Amino acid sequence: MAVNDPINYALGNTDAEHERLIRQAARFAPFTERLFRDAGISPGQRVLDLGSGMGDVAMLVARIVGSTGEVVGVERDGRSIARAQKRIREAGLRNISLVQCDASELPGERPFDAAVGRLILQFLPDPVAVLRSISRLIRRGGIIAFQEPSWKPFLALCSCMPLWSACGVLAVAAFEGAGANAEMGLALPGVFERAGLPSPQMRMEMLLGNDLESARWTSDLLQSLLPQINRIELPLEKVGNVETLTERLSQEAMASGKAAPCVALIGAWCVKSELN
Repeated sequence: MAVNDPINYALGNTDAEHERLIRQAARFAPFTERLFRDAGISPGQRVLDLGSGMGDVAMLVARIVGSTGEVVGVERDGRSIARAQKRIREAGLRNISLVQCDASELPGERPFDAAVGRLILQFLPDPVAVLRSISRLIRRGGIIAFQEPSWKPFLALCSCMPLWSACGVLAVAAFEGAGANAEMGLALPGVFERAGLPSPQMRMEMLLGNDLESARWTSDLLQSLLPQINRIELPLEKVGNVETLTERLSQEAMASGKAAPCVALIGAWCVKSELN
């Protein structure tokens, strides 16, 4: 089995999920760009993007590295690659190439200056093996930067909002039922260190707000997780009709007078040393 084959991708591969990923990427882009710039991603670099999906992270990095840089995106799903390539062409970006393969299958004769990924390690059965494999493709002094989720802050902040809380609990159960690690963000230091990398620098950021878009993000996620929820027979009573969930979440947040949370994004980055 390839090192980054997901056991069972909980979110599916539908057109609706692709659109959700694009909307989510727009919301998360400022956090991800800040992480990558602080990690040292800069013009002229050659960067590996793991799990490119709809191409949003690759396009974000391509704009950072500029026309003198290069982004190579690795993605296992051919349908996702086709959609990403179309979006890349429409964006007018010429410094991105997408490869349908496993990261361990990439030729290593030309090293990368950095490897990045967002919300990908959480779905892999052996993220340590993946980082170890990727690190062999990175030059000495190169950068490894990943951004992964933590649901604990979400659940803590919406403890006084029953519907929001029920959605968070259900999402975590659905992810974990598919073998994903809903707290991969908090696990990143151990993953880096077991992969033989230096202890990473880290930060956590999350969106807060009781606007309709915040409610829509949570509702969209539950919609994509619904087949997985039904597959493992998780109870939906506390969430109710998913079709009306956006409006009900928004109403609860407004009535509470508190800012509703989004999942926390935890970023970790390190510089590959001479010993790695």
